Amino acid sequence: MGNRIICMSKKDKYDNGGVKTSRSSRKMLTEEEILHRQALSIVVQQHQQRLTSQRFDNGSMSRRIGSATGSRRRDLSESFSNGKPLSEFLESIKEKRIVLVHGEGFGAWCWYKTIALLEESGLLPTALDLSGSGIDLTDPNNITTMADYAKPLIKYLENLQEDDGKVILVGHSSGGACISYALEHFSNKISKAIFLCATMVSNGQKPFDVFAEELGSADLFLQESKFLTYGNGKDKPPTGLMFEKEQLKGLYFHQSPSKDVALAMVSMRPIPLQPLMEKASLSIENYGIGRRFYIQTLEDNALSADVQEKMVRENPPEGVFKIKGSDHCPFFSKPQSLHKILLEIAQIP
Repeated sequence: MGNRIICMSKKDKYDNGGVKTSRSSRKMLTEEEILHRQALSIVVQQHQQRLTSQRFDNGSMSRRIGSATGSRRRDLSESFSNGKPLSEFLESIKEKRIVLVHGEGFGAWCWYKTIALLEESGLLPTALDLSGSGIDLTDPNNITTMADYAKPLIKYLENLQEDDGKVILVGHSSGGACISYALEHFSNKISKAIFLCATMVSNGQKPFDVFAEELGSADLFLQESKFLTYGNGKDKPPTGLMFEKEQLKGLYFHQSPSKDVALAMVSMRPIPLQPLMEKASLSIENYGIGRRFYIQTLEDNALSADVQEKMVRENPPEGVFKIKGSDHCPFFSKPQSLHKILLEIAQIP
């Protein structure tokens, strides 16, 4: 099946924190400010909850923050033009459940803009905290396998009933390895898997191998990196990874609004390292029958456009979409463009 390649335009209503002078734009900025405050409030609550060691559900983040293809290249805005209102466009979406899986160091909190936009469009988004992330209290140093790391996602899919229908999975960054793992074990419950500037690994490949394209070999990185944590002692292999704030800003957020960067700086947690070093075991019978789509971010410093293009070339998905002007976190830097692409993929028959 040929690749579907779609390139987003640079016009995002209020991406990049741009300030417009119209009344409607001021209203949007006010609404976005409210969303920011709600998200920050939740982060503070989560921090307090972790300090008091209260137990919470390891599954989805239940709080809502705010209410066959060709290979031609075109602007996604065509899908919403041609005189058709969005309501008619959405009628073609069969599966309305979208599960959002964050990447390394993030949590369900990072999807707050995407959750609000999807809900406003009549879809049913659920954002999960992976093990050791967000408000999940698992010690990241004790997460040693992909099965451990993806446990909340696996639990969600196990509990999904036939009457619920299939779901669309969206995986960001290393979350791509988690949705690949889910495709291998629950392909019958997943209608589409969307890799958002993500580690779309092939069989036998480590998720870290993808980042090694940028960072150097895994062995060299482990020898020289000063960002590693040793939960089992310095004489044992490293168990986690955490970049310094300034490096995070340059790698992940150089196109994101400052308020979202501030949110990330107080919310990100150490990254469990061992799951990223685990070789993927993916079969043609399970993973191979899944419908995969890839969204590339063209100004990404953490996972360059070249590396993303290489993944797409070596492990071809059904469709490829591109977001111009986005850093590694399009849910912050280009939320409207990301939203439109998610809708576009959701309505593909």
